[in-house]
Amino acid sequence: MIQIKLFYFNELRVCCYLLWDDTKEAVLVDPGCYSHSEQERLKKFVAQEGLKPQYMVNTHAHFDHVMGNAFVCTQWGIKTYIHLNEQHTLENADRYSRLFDVVIEKPPKETIPLSEQEPLRFGRSTLHVLETPGHSPGGVCLYAPHDNFLITGDTLFAGSIGRTDLPGGDFDLLMNSIQTKLFPLDASLRVLPGHGPETTLGYERLHNPFLIPNPRRYNL
Repeated sequence: MIQIKLFYFNELRVCCYLLWDDTKEAVLVDPGCYSHSEQERLKKFVAQEGLKPQYMVNTHAHFDHVMGNAFVCTQWGIKTYIHLNEQHTLENADRYSRLFDVVIEKPPKETIPLSEQEPLRFGRSTLHVLETPGHSPGGVCLYAPHDNFLITGDTLFAGSIGRTDLPGGDFDLLMNSIQTKLFPLDASLRVLPGHGPETTLGYERLHNPFLIPNPRRYNL
């Protein structure tokens, strides 16, 4: 069974998820830890639990989600998984962040590409990759059917959806990703978004004001 620890990091309150199972092998998702105190908080928890980070995953490369990439990769000597369509944004994240008056350490550019055809494994656990472009060209969600959760990055939030007014955003593509990749999944799935509180997929189908519900189409 996958255990989940949520950290809220940086001024944009990015949700960083630390996942592990009984083997103590662990995965970090969107480590937006920016300040020294945030980095130390993450280090302390990993040490206290005796966890062994294997790799990290970026759901997309916007600077608020990759602020801690350099720290995490150096601290634990691990690699980054990210979609190929996010590589350019990742390599320029430190430059883009300055447009918002934020200075971050340049993320390592050596990455491993994510693909729906290649599940991510750690310990005895598996995460399935769902390609959900729209908020960004290579946005992904991470699906754990046996543990009943879905990490949605900035694709889907409680009561909202990802913005599409940044470079590479596409509203129609985002809506298609949500309708075709996420909504057909089980209604009871915990949705763990990139910002804000968790929700469930069934609740968002029916109540998210940005989406058009069609209850007869889904397993409610």
